[in-house]
Amino acid sequence: MVRGKIQLKRIENAASRQVTFSKRRNGLLKKARELSVLCDAEVSVIVFSQRGRLFEFSSHGILKTMDRYYRHAKQVQIGGTDSESRLQQLKLEAASMMTKIEFLEQSKRKLLGQCSLSSYSTDELQDTANQLERSLSNVRAIKAQLFSEQIRELRAKERLLLDDHARLCEKCGTKSWVQATHEQENETYFSVSGTSEVGTELLIGLPEMRIAYSSHNPK
Repeated sequence: MVRGKIQLKRIENAASRQVTFSKRRNGLLKKARELSVLCDAEVSVIVFSQRGRLFEFSSHGILKTMDRYYRHAKQVQIGGTDSESRLQQLKLEAASMMTKIEFLEQSKRKLLGQCSLSSYSTDELQDTANQLERSLSNVRAIKAQLFSEQIRELRAKERLLLDDHARLCEKCGTKSWVQATHEQENETYFSVSGTSEVGTELLIGLPEMRIAYSSHNPK
């Protein structure tokens, strides 16, 4: 059997209404006291009867609880106003970012030649060309800097490898290939310079009667 919701309505009989008020009031104040004790909660209850008589319960004082309530309600109201202002600010920032993104997308398409350039003026096309030249110059400068850094790193690695090779050759009692190469070059130089003699002859007279004077023959 499904029970429907109980509909509450005003008790028409005055005597019954007064009896019910007394019972429910006492039960309400009792439950408030139990809640404050069992859960260490700050509870206040204010009840006015139909005739204007006051009934109350407060675990920490009615005025203190009411002051705390007003302060909390004010903070909630201020917090709600701040949230609305923050939301409006975020909407404005989002709209501004969308405008910037659209401008950047348009500039990108123009630089890549993906849009029709016939609608642009000569000055705008010249500005685009100048921007491309500046970008290309920056790319070349960064590329040259990276190549220079890589060359320095490779030379530093080469020096380390040569030093390690020289130390290993010294431990093994052999010459490194750098020393051998230098000695071979020196030997080749002295060998060529020691055997290169220039022979000179002086021919005097007519072609059929020439006397040859050579620097290798005695006079």
